[in-house]
Amino acid sequence: MLAYWIARVTVTDPDAYARYAERVPSAIGPFSGRMLARGGRSTTLEGTDRERTVIIEFPSFDRAVACYNSPAYQEAMDLQKGAAIRDLCIVEGV
Repeated sequence: MLAYWIARVTVTDPDAYARYAERVPSAIGPFSGRMLARGGRSTTLEGTDRERTVIIEFPSFDRAVACYNSPAYQEAMDLQKGAAIRDLCIVEGV
């Protein structure tokens, strides 16, 4: 069953966040992650507004969790510490 990372992001340091964003594709690739949305136009109808929404599809919930915990993704995460306020969840599809 497919699973999704869903991130809502407010960027506070564009340069640092850009360095993180450049590394994400190579970090998710080994886990068969696929970008579905990455900061395109959106609107918040309820809840906290964030300027970016990112959705990444994985072949399974376990692969999505493993990717997040992987050394490659954690190295990418180090690049954006303090560069964004974000909420990230992993959701299993139906």
